[in-house]
Parts: sequence; structure tokens; C-alpha cells
Amino acid sequence: MVFDMFRKSAPQSPQKARSFRPAVMSGGGVAWTSRDAGSLTRTGFAGNPVGFRAVKLIAEAAAALPLVLQDASQRFDTHPLLALLARPNAGQGQAELLEAIYCQLLLTGNAYVEVSGEAEQLHVLRSDRVRVVPGADGWPVAYDYTVGGSVHRFDVGAPGPICHIKSFHPSDDHYGLSPMQAAATALDVHNAASRWSKGLLDNAARPSGAIVYSSADGSGTMTTDQYDRLVDEMETHHQGARNAGRPMLLEGGLDWKPMGFSPSDMEFQKTKEAAAREIATAFGVPPMMLGIPGDATYANYAEANRAFYRLTVLPMATRVTAALADWLGQVMAHSVTLKPDVDQVAALSGERDQQWARIGSADFLSDAEKRRLLGLPAELEARDE
Repeated sequence: MVFDMFRKSAPQSPQKARSFRPAVMSGGGVAWTSRDAGSLTRTGFAGNPVGFRAVKLIAEAAAALPLVLQDASQRFDTHPLLALLARPNAGQGQAELLEAIYCQLLLTGNAYVEVSGEAEQLHVLRSDRVRVVPGADGWPVAYDYTVGGSVHRFDVGAPGPICHIKSFHPSDDHYGLSPMQAAATALDVHNAASRWSKGLLDNAARPSGAIVYSSADGSGTMTTDQYDRLVDEMETHHQGARNAGRPMLLEGGLDWKPMGFSPSDMEFQKTKEAAAREIATAFGVPPMMLGIPGDATYANYAEANRAFYRLTVLPMATRVTAALADWLGQVMAHSVTLKPDVDQVAALSGERDQQWARIGSADFLSDAEKRRLLGLPAELEARDE
């Protein structure tokens, strides 16, 4: 309430009269969140609902994609690599492991996967604990993993125990650039707008008005006892949800002046929505799928969902699974290809049906050529390893 501002500027002596004066508010410098991985994760994922939902939406959708494993001639129903992915370690399954990889990639731009033993277990390392050790030529020679006050070094080999998957970074040789970093400014704006809205709610959504005191002599001041009594009356009987709408009885010399929202206060909600759309854009999630109002890019939810899978989920899943297959293929000494099975993605069923019909009706193509265009191996049936 407006009385709290007046209380701060009140004289210390109880004998002096109090005068109502306008409070002058001055803002400090612009405060931006630190751009390190830990700070961005806390403010952009754990502390922001838009960032949290965008990361979870992408990671869960990508981790749920069915995968196919094949080599140049056949597709496998069973294979040691598929068995390892199905149960990578004692605490995770395939979906949990892949979701952790995608989340690390989205939050930090880097994902580190460790293989232990003779390709017995897979573990995702926390990206903020890993440091790339460059050699004399600038290329990585090892990875240092810091945990519990100790540092464990993984040497780079062929194949090495660590698979480093990173996003493109135009000015860094060793670490990737995450969507969280690109959206950092919008995240700060969105969080600041949320704190502003919370402050308005804590103050009854802005002082609804001001009580003006006019004394008989025209001085416009009241004594300390009068002021303290008025503030106590307001705090006791006219603040909080329980007292909302309660009429106020003003004694002689007091007049109520209503106050409304300023244009800057009313613009805060629009600013918050604009920041939310920027966050969604950085992650490649249609704002419609996050419940952000004001977006008319897609005609309906189905169209937005199809674009989400085609432009965001599939490219990331294809890149990550290809990197894992290349790395684990070296570990197991068997060159294979691992990729999402787009035939089983419901959001893309319409596009896939059209592609199958178009290729199937091409009489000038042989069966082998049609299978190759559809991403299938040359063999007609899947075989076990």
C-alpha cells in the first residue's frame, strides 16, 4: 500500500508533524543472469516455466521416437547395441538415457556419454562438470570430470570412452552453443516480468488509491499519532484478500483519491508474452504448443505439431543417434546406422503416406531403388545378428 512508502520517509521524532510527499523511485543498473551452464540451468530451466516446458517437450518427444538399427544390407531386430541401449545401466532405460542426453544438449550445448567396461554400461555425464583438455595442436586429448572434489580424466582414443555430442558454436572450438544461451536475454526479461507481477500482487496489484489529508489550517500535515493510527487501521481492516471490497470510513480532513494502472504496468504482460515467444523460438517449439497467446503462425495444433517434429525433434534425434551409432559401432567393431523410424511417427504419417504412394507408383524404379529411397536396407526381411 501507499502508506508503506510514507512510513519509510517519516521523521524519527514523534513530536514532528508528518507530511505526505511523492516517493521518488530510481531503478538500478540492468542485471543479467550469468551465462555459465549452472546459472542458465537454474534460471532458465528450474526457474522458468517456458524454458522448462520447451526443454521437456523436445527431450521427451525425441527420446520416445522408435529407433531402427541397420547396416548396408539388412535391418536388425536384435543386436548387442540395441540391447545396450535398452538397458544402458542399472538405473536407467533407453528413454531415460536419451532424455538425459537431449536435455544436456538443450541446456548446455554439450552432451557427454561414457561407456564402461567392454561396452557394458552407458552413463550420461553432467556437462557442467566436464572440461575439455586440449593438446598442443588444439584438438582435445582428454576430458576431465570433476565430482566430489576429485578429478577423473578420460583420455581421447579411437574409440575413446567418451562420446562428446555438441551443438554448433561459431566461436568456440571445444564447446557447443545451447538454445538456452541464445534465449538468455528473453529468459531474463520473462523472469523479471514475473517478479514484477508478483510484486504487484503482494502490494494488492498496485496501490488502488491515496488518502489525502487536509488540516483546518491548510498545512496538509498530520501528527505522528494520527498517522500511526491511520496506517494501523488500513493494515488491519483494509489489506489482504479477506478485506477485499470492504468499504472505508474516512474521518474529517481525509479524502480518497483513486489510482489506476499506469500504461507501463499494463505493458508488462505484453512484454512477458513477447519474451515467452522468443524463448520458444530459440528452442524451435511453436508457441501454440506452449500455450503462449498471440501466435498465428500455424493454422491449427496438428500443423504446429507436424512442424515441431519435422524441424526440431527429428533433426536433433537424427544427429544424436548417428553420433552414438558411429561411436558404439567403433567400440563393438561393427559399423551400423541408428536412426529414428519416421514410419512410426504419428505426426508425420500424412507426409509418409504421400511419399510411399509417390515412390510406389514410379514404375521406372526397381524394388531395390525404391527401398533405398525410402531409407530401407536392400534385404526384404529383417535379420538377427
